[in-house]
Amino acid sequence: MPASRITREVDTVMTCLSKGLGAPVGSMLAGPAEFIERARRVRKLMGGGMRQAGVIAAPGLRALENRHRLAEDHDNAERLAAALDHIPGLSTPTPETNIVVVGTDDPAEDIVAACESEGVGCVAFGEHRVRFCTHWDVDADDVDTAIERVERAVA
Repeated sequence: MPASRITREVDTVMTCLSKGLGAPVGSMLAGPAEFIERARRVRKLMGGGMRQAGVIAAPGLRALENRHRLAEDHDNAERLAAALDHIPGLSTPTPETNIVVVGTDDPAEDIVAACESEGVGCVAFGEHRVRFCTHWDVDADDVDTAIERVERAVA
């Protein structure tokens, strides 16, 4: 998905490298130069500086080299959402990112417990909503397995 679709209404963006890109830590802030300079100053005032962070920064650079993988995560999320939307009791709009939010007829906590018993991780995201995520460690085969297990869990 083009970044412009997600960020078209904002002038500043922050992204976390430790999510879909697989870095252990790190984030990036992008925006107007004046804002970035002010943000750096505020970060330092709050104690947010790190010394000798090169070893930690290296995986962040590697994550940026792997940014093309985000498209795969988004494709996996769309496939997951489409399949879950066909399961009775679940309603899943097409996701815009790698986050799949599912509306549930049953309480979300019940769905989460049933999915966990099948080995599928998800979290309650409200009383009748459950959140699934695709990321670096989830490939197309994992999505197929998750679909089968969620079907069993909510049957």
